[in-house]
Amino acid sequence: MIDSKELIGRLFVQQGDITQMEVDAIVNAANPSLMGGGGVDGAIHRAAGPKLLEECRTLGGCAHGEARITKGYRLKAKYIIHTPGPVYKNGTSGEREVLGNSYLNSMRLALEYKLTSIAFPAISTGVYGYPRGEACEVAVTTVLGFMKEMEYMMSVVFVLFDNENFRIYSDFITGLK
Repeated sequence: MIDSKELIGRLFVQQGDITQMEVDAIVNAANPSLMGGGGVDGAIHRAAGPKLLEECRTLGGCAHGEARITKGYRLKAKYIIHTPGPVYKNGTSGEREVLGNSYLNSMRLALEYKLTSIAFPAISTGVYGYPRGEACEVAVTTVLGFMKEMEYMMSVVFVLFDNENFRIYSDFITGLK
């Protein structure tokens, strides 16, 4: 059985551009069409290049909370895991479950592909409006729970673009240690 402290030691927080990460996979906070968009999704599509869009067209989209994997193309990451998180309405419309599924299904793909490192953005906290503190708690506890249950050790980096998310994730993970 894996020790909880050992798992927490595999979590990292970094402020910056997820497209520059040298990990096995980066996670794209995608929209359900997988055709690119704004925010993290647009940045990943621009950095990966046009072949990413070509591959995404073959996937038939992706429902909120599900995940799909593609090649990384021009990125340093070998793979991109695409997951549309929930659009936040009122907190009582299943948003927490859908957000947890976005992280859980991304981790399942990481296990299936035997990845040793993954980078996540703060899924759904941009234009989808998910409250940042709750989104952080869902993200971190879901990832830790999956690694503990599956006895799956990997390095997980939460890459946050803005100061507020960086502070929230840093404080939350530090509080677990």
